[in-house]
Amino acid sequence: KYDTIGIDCVAMNVNDIICIGATPISFVDYIAANKNNQQIFKKVVQGLAKGAKKSQVPIVGGETAIMPDLFSGNGFAMDLAGTAVGILSKKEMVLGKSIRTGDVIIGIKSSGLHSNGYTLARNVLLSKYKLSDKVKGVGKLGTALLTPTEIYVKPVLEALSKCKIHGLAHITGGSFTKLLRLKNIGFDLTNLPKTPPLMQLIQDCGVEDNEMYRTFNMGVGFCVVLPKNDVAKARNIFKKHRLASYEIGKITSKKGVFINSKKIA
Repeated sequence: KYDTIGIDCVAMNVNDIICIGATPISFVDYIAANKNNQQIFKKVVQGLAKGAKKSQVPIVGGETAIMPDLFSGNGFAMDLAGTAVGILSKKEMVLGKSIRTGDVIIGIKSSGLHSNGYTLARNVLLSKYKLSDKVKGVGKLGTALLTPTEIYVKPVLEALSKCKIHGLAHITGGSFTKLLRLKNIGFDLTNLPKTPPLMQLIQDCGVEDNEMYRTFNMGVGFCVVLPKNDVAKARNIFKKHRLASYEIGKITSKKGVFINSKKIA
């Protein structure tokens, strides 16, 4: 299945670039493969186009390189990469400097694993299940694992224009530990949503709490830090864009990232 990974490629770029308040204005892709398989490339491009449309960013160029000597094995193998460019003025930059004690942390719902944690997920899940297995609450395992990453561009840019945003974080590799990149302060998360079925399945295979919250998004794909009096307005914006959001925690003076009082970073 290759028709969704292009969405992931776009999402990883644009979701990152909006974290400083920038508006994505262009995207380029690069595909390296060991074989010139036009059918697969067509599927990949379909995903890229879908992701670009959702994030309202034009794909202005790209490159496809066939390099059989760089890939091992006899089957089809490829590498997909992308780069996004965004624009904003210096005064519009959101770098986390304004975050202060008492600010609220809003979490926006994720759609799945969001392109991260797959090494751990494969190691634990495929030792017990097959990709074709149907698991209660999860559905077909392979399909669940390939659920494309949610794209947050439109609601976040609208929130930036209408609310006072102090910090933005795309929850991907490192999960909630990367909140400390915003500011060396306390991130106290006490009201995370119920663990999604796929991530619960991973945890049930023996992965400890600490590792889960340091690896997977646990149902929250994006975090917004803002003053309490802007919370309702921001959440209404996400609701308008059909994205569930949660008031997952607050900023404290005790430095670190805490999940239900347990420090993970």
